[in-house]
Amino acid sequence: MLDMRPDCESCGRDLPADQSGALICSFECTFCTSCNEEKHHGTCPNCGGPLVSRPTRSTELLQKFPASTERKFRP
Repeated sequence: MLDMRPDCESCGRDLPADQSGALICSFECTFCTSCNEEKHHGTCPNCGGPLVSRPTRSTELLQKFPASTERKFRP
């Protein structure tokens, strides 16, 4: 199960698990669409792997399987 991390590691922007707009690599490093387009260009700056769209999690499933609250923003 994905952690569904709550923020962009590059800019700290909130990335709710029930909304689109987040990209992840195979290690679940998480970035917003803007940072991907402006800085990362589809490649994770941490591991070099491809960034792909993170799936969303429905409200019902978030109640049963909550998203992570651990923020990974690295200024």
